[in-house]
This record gives sequence, structure tokens and C-alpha cells, in this order.
Amino acid sequence: MLRHEHDYPTQETKRMKRNEYCYIAIVVILGFSLLLDFATETFHLTMASANWMTHWLTSPIALSIGFVFALIFGKTFDAFNTLMSKKMLQYSVIGLGFGMNVNQAIASGSEGMLFTIVSVFGTLGLGWVYGRRFLRVDSQTSYLLSAGTAICGGSAIAAVGPIIKAKAESMSVALGVVFMLNAVALFVFPYIGDALGMSMKQFGMWAAIAIHDTSSVVGAGAAYDQMHPTLMAQQGVSALEVATTIKLTRALWIVAIALLTPWFFRNSAAVKGASNNKPWYKCIPRFIVWFIIAILFNTYILSNTSLIGENLSLVGTHFSKAVSGLAKHFITLSLFFIGASLTLDKLRHVGIRPLLQGILLWGSISLISLVYILGVVA
Repeated sequence: MLRHEHDYPTQETKRMKRNEYCYIAIVVILGFSLLLDFATETFHLTMASANWMTHWLTSPIALSIGFVFALIFGKTFDAFNTLMSKKMLQYSVIGLGFGMNVNQAIASGSEGMLFTIVSVFGTLGLGWVYGRRFLRVDSQTSYLLSAGTAICGGSAIAAVGPIIKAKAESMSVALGVVFMLNAVALFVFPYIGDALGMSMKQFGMWAAIAIHDTSSVVGAGAAYDQMHPTLMAQQGVSALEVATTIKLTRALWIVAIALLTPWFFRNSAAVKGASNNKPWYKCIPRFIVWFIIAILFNTYILSNTSLIGENLSLVGTHFSKAVSGLAKHFITLSLFFIGASLTLDKLRHVGIRPLLQGILLWGSISLISLVYILGVVA
């Protein structure tokens, strides 16, 4: 009996060590794949027959790998998961700022600025009605879903999540719903646009408003261009160009939402407790301030030819692209850490209601924006 009692912790220790080794191996593989992908994009490298190694790891896959790992092995390096999912997201958001240019975004999206403002705050309001009043989704998950739908999916969720001290399960569910709906929209939207006979400009605007992530917006716009090369030549405009420029303008609203989020959650115990009851505007996290500084630095210094000269401006442009590209890869890796911190009990606690909120909100925004665009935009 005594021998078995001594054997039990030994077996448990072996199991924990095995789980830790698996965890470390997965992180190394994911990190290496993402860095390899970053290197090929930044330095235009070719991997020939091994090119698949650079593009297989997407955000949904990283989140899924983390979730499956948690289901099979349970929690491993829990404190490290929490730290990395928080800090890596924050630093990545700062890096994303180097990929944004205020002047270009405003110039390219000035025509649809009013529509963008109405759609952003209209989506947040509708998300509150669906999530909090109708479906009774918890405030964190509901807000993350609304912010992700209103602006640019995973990037918006990554920005506002740390501000409201979002739990891992809230972040993971919101990201999972957004990624799933993105995949649906990427394949379905071009065929809907084709069936409705939408112009290139109409479809570009609709894709930018109704699809969450920029990558899916770009994919849908490119698909519509490929479906209608003659129409694109006749109209002299590309659905991809329209969709990308309007989405760029919407992406800048991350700043506004990040600044307003502490006010929206001013009565939240998590936010108040973390800030010692400071005024809401003093609850704005430091990484959001650095995010804004990165945008301004990229816009008015790195991209300013008249200030630093054409050669240095070219170097600055390459630097900005590299930093923002690396940030996007780090966001992908952080999704593994978020997924690896989940348990079945947490997911059961969250329930099916967030998925219903995401579908209802996405469907409503898609339909409302479609009706408006078909009726107003030529």
C-alpha cells in the first residue's frame, strides 16, 4: 500500500512532464513556422516544394490547436499562458499601429466616412441589444463580439480585450465566432454579390462593412474581381481596392473604441478594481497610448517624404511593413496561448448564446448595409 502511495505522485509527475514537453514542442513549431512565414513575406524568399511550411498556420488554426491541446492535456503552464496571451496581444497591437496611415485612410475613405461612423456605433448598439437584452450574454463576451463585428474582427478584439480584463474563455469564444463567420463570408459573399448584380464599388463597400477581418475582406474583394474582370475594366474600379481602402478607414476606429471602452465599462468591477476608482479616461491602458503614437509616428515621420527625404521614407515604409507584419504573426501565436488556457467547464459556462449573438449581429449588419448600398450607391 505504501509503495503505491509513493508511486502515484511519481506517475503524476511523469504525466505533467510529458504534457510540458508536448507544450514546449508545439510552441517551438508554431513559433518557427510563423517566423519562417514572416521571413518569406518580408524578404520575398521562396521555399520551393517546402512553401507549404510558411502559410499553413492561420489564426483559426492556432486557436484550434491551443483548444485541442487543452482538451487532451489539460492546463499546462497556466501562469505562462495567461501572461503571454495578455502581453503578446498588447505588444502586437502596438506593432499594428505601424501599418496604419491616418492621411491615407481618411483620403481613401472620406466618401463613406458618415456611413462608417453610423455603422460602427450602430453595430455596437445592436450588439448590446442582442447580447445583453435579448440573449443575456455576459458583458465581456458580448462587447468583444460587438467590437469585432463593428471594426475589424480579431484585431479589435485583441485591442479591447485587455482593457476590460477579459477572461480567456470570453476572448476565445469571441475570436472563434468571428473566425467562423469570416470563413463563411469569404466564400459566400462573392456569389451573393454576383447574384444581385452588384457593381464593383457596391460589393467593395459591402465587403468592408459586413466582413470582420481585413484578410477576409481582401480575399472576398479579390474573388469578386476575378469573377468580373470585364466589369472591372468597364467601371474603372476594383472591388478589392474599394474594400481595402474603406476597411483601412474602419480599422482606425480601433483607436476611438479603445479610448471609449473604459467609459463603457466604467462601472465594471474589473476595470474599477484595477484602476483604484480613477476616472474612466485615466483607465486607458498604456499600450493603447503607444498604439496611437505608433500610428502618428508612421504617418508623420516614417512616411513623410518632405521631412526625412525619399530614401529614408522608403526605408521607413519597409520598416513599418515589417513591424506590422511581425505583429500580425505574434497575434496568431497569442491565440494558441488563449486556446490552451481553456477547459470544457469554461466553455460549458459560456454556452451557445455568444454564437447566436454573433450570427444575429453579423446577419443584421450584412442585410442592413446591403439594402443601403443597393439603394444609395451607384
